[in-house]
Amino acid sequence: MPSKLLKNPTRPLEVQPGRSVSELTDEMLATGFQGRKLAETVDVWARMLRDKKTTIWLGLAGAMVPAGMRRIISYLIRRRMIDALVTTGANLYHDLYESKGKKHYVGSHIVDDLMLRKHYVDRIYDVFADETGFYKADLWVENDFCPRLHDNRRYSSREILCELGKFLQEYKAEKDSITLSAYESGVPIFCPALNDSALGFAIMFANRRKNRRIILDALKDVDESSKVTELAGSTSVIYLGGGVPKNFIQQTAVIAGYQTRHDRSHSYAIQISMDVPMWGGLSGCTFEEAQSWGKINRRAKKVTCYSDVTLALPIVSQALGEKFKRLRRNVPVFEWGRNGNLKINYERKVL
Repeated sequence: MPSKLLKNPTRPLEVQPGRSVSELTDEMLATGFQGRKLAETVDVWARMLRDKKTTIWLGLAGAMVPAGMRRIISYLIRRRMIDALVTTGANLYHDLYESKGKKHYVGSHIVDDLMLRKHYVDRIYDVFADETGFYKADLWVENDFCPRLHDNRRYSSREILCELGKFLQEYKAEKDSITLSAYESGVPIFCPALNDSALGFAIMFANRRKNRRIILDALKDVDESSKVTELAGSTSVIYLGGGVPKNFIQQTAVIAGYQTRHDRSHSYAIQISMDVPMWGGLSGCTFEEAQSWGKINRRAKKVTCYSDVTLALPIVSQALGEKFKRLRRNVPVFEWGRNGNLKINYERKVL
């Protein structure tokens, strides 16, 4: 028995000028701790992309756009390294803001916040933003976007964000926009807490100040998202952080299992998080715990990397970009009916 356990020695890393990031992560598979988990993240994601018929969910928590992750997420969408996105209203609002050519700014977490308030500068840890610019963006949503939405129609967040993507395309917004990239690539975006954001309250103000009746149907979100997992050949999940996006995707496996009476648990699973399991929260929940709920398949290829997303995601994405200079995938194509009915076809594409 000891001989079987002591078969694969670790291999110390060396500094090698000119080595690519993907070559480095390959070598890190023979190291330890979170360095190896980072390398395993690249490996499992690559396995997803080589699978002939899987639909890849991405759960994006927090406010990653102000932290500089916007172009990476857009890249993953346009290369179809992901197929469906669940994210926070914060990410979508800040993406919308930058779509207009606006910026977030390098700041500091060591600062007089009352002074910032005096100058209408908002702080997101060490990133600064212009609150006056945010206010103008709110009015842009209320006055220019909301007239496109119909009163008394029950919208899922996916439908509203699809319409927003179309609006940004007509506006000729920056191509790096997450919402625009998703619209042009056929990637659905769900935002189950859309109302918990400036994007949500801008729509609310259209209802309040213009006597509109735009309706966001949260249960329609649950119905549509569960159909993705229900109808897909198989599903893979990637969680950047935890929170609502993670649980929203996890529950699609449970709902799809109830509906089909078959195991619809996710076949591949990655999470990059700083949260830990001993506090009992979903954000720190392990994939092993999720297996007890039938959310993650018992044979799933899975890895958890305990890291700040802003550290790990650029490295992982760069490595994947190098590994798949030309990506051949059977990409899921979503055909949505007016009442949330869905058909999924798979097309072989070179990306």
